[in-house]
Amino acid sequence: MPRAMVNGINLYYEVTGDGFPLVFSHEFAGTCKSWEPQVRFFSRRYQVITYNQRGFPPSDVPQKASDYSQDILIEDLYQLLRHLGIKQAYVGGCSMGGNVALNFGIAHPEMTKALIMIASGAGTTGRDTFVPSLEDLAQQLEARGWKATAEQYAQGPSRLQYKRKDPRGWQEFVNELAAHSNEGSIHLIREVIIKRPPVSELEAKLKQLKIPALIMIGDEDEWCIDPALIMKKHMPGAGLLVFPQSGHVINLEEPDIFNRALLDFLTTVESGKWVIR
Repeated sequence: MPRAMVNGINLYYEVTGDGFPLVFSHEFAGTCKSWEPQVRFFSRRYQVITYNQRGFPPSDVPQKASDYSQDILIEDLYQLLRHLGIKQAYVGGCSMGGNVALNFGIAHPEMTKALIMIASGAGTTGRDTFVPSLEDLAQQLEARGWKATAEQYAQGPSRLQYKRKDPRGWQEFVNELAAHSNEGSIHLIREVIIKRPPVSELEAKLKQLKIPALIMIGDEDEWCIDPALIMKKHMPGAGLLVFPQSGHVINLEEPDIFNRALLDFLTTVESGKWVIR
């Protein structure tokens, strides 16, 4: 079981394949397993790196709230890449991991050949309902834990699309979510997701981020549509791809479309034909 001591904790990671590095950072409700369809596809051409962020066993689960923040997650990824001897990579992520990827690119543009942001930026708009809903989830986890909460969470309005399209995959997602660390998830909700800066506050930094970027969202993922449009508007190298009748985890809902679209983006970048305005 490969684990790297980085930023004061042990992070579990997996490296599959050879070639230019392609890193995927998972969402709040996922783990490195969330990228399995992408690992199997892209490891034919790339060195694919996935990992469990802090708070997700078998990575360490720090007990102090002060050991969690978006900046800490960014530093975890930076130190993991340094540990692996990677000087530059394609950096992608979904949801919470997409925010990590975006802000990693802002902090370390020299290490980021291109960015892939999937279902990222929730909480940028509608914070008056977004924040209370997350605090309610944190309180449910304190009272009942993931074992009693996972299926209800997975029935959310941006998750039902996955259940409709792939009921077996959705059930596997529920089972894995039920085994997540309650303590780690509570800290991630309160210290990372609620406190991270909305995408709307990053306008000046986005305008300076002159690297290729692919933004992907589902058209039924309500929380992520506005931030995707903000990123597209202000990032000089951004392209936006919208998946029809799709929710939050489009890499699992539509793995074939997702993989082919991402491969097309990467090969366009490699040919020097991706436009940066």
